[in-house]
Amino acid sequence: MRYRPEHKDEVRQKIVKDASRRVRAEGLTGASVSAVMRDAGLTHGGFYKHFGSKDELLVESLSDGFQEIADRLTQAGNSSRPETAWKAIVKTYLSLEHCDHIECACPLVALAPELSRADKTMKRRIFIELAKYREQMLPFMPGRRIADRERAFFAIFSTMIGTIEIARLLPEAAMREKVLTAARDFLLSSF
Repeated sequence: MRYRPEHKDEVRQKIVKDASRRVRAEGLTGASVSAVMRDAGLTHGGFYKHFGSKDELLVESLSDGFQEIADRLTQAGNSSRPETAWKAIVKTYLSLEHCDHIECACPLVALAPELSRADKTMKRRIFIELAKYREQMLPFMPGRRIADRERAFFAIFSTMIGTIEIARLLPEAAMREKVLTAARDFLLSSF
């Protein structure tokens, strides 16, 4: 049976999407090649028809995760006035929905401790993806100069990432919401 020319690309994208969600939900070790391929309805043996290594899949799945959250935050920013776009991003990021659905959340919230232990080659590839993410968010950040926007990006996103990580540890939604609200209020009044 012959497949359409774009079939291989479509299968690869499905594998990447499935891996992206699995990695964020279960961590790097939860995304075994066999589990990812099973999710995609394929056999373990077909993996190397699409990827040279598990690291290649990991980087692509991180890229997909960063793009997914960047798209969601960009949509929030674009739906606001330019001077308040960053506030819409903060509200979207520090929402209970974002906190409770780690499989769709920012890869940094789900994976920062694991990614920090990656080897140097992998860290360079992760840094490239993080830099792309930062570039997409900078236009929305408060500040007149690029340097001011970069400082705001790192302060805002570091605070939001840490807040989500702490909130996710809490057993009840009301407790998580209290932490998210405190950080939201702090950030929205700080810039």
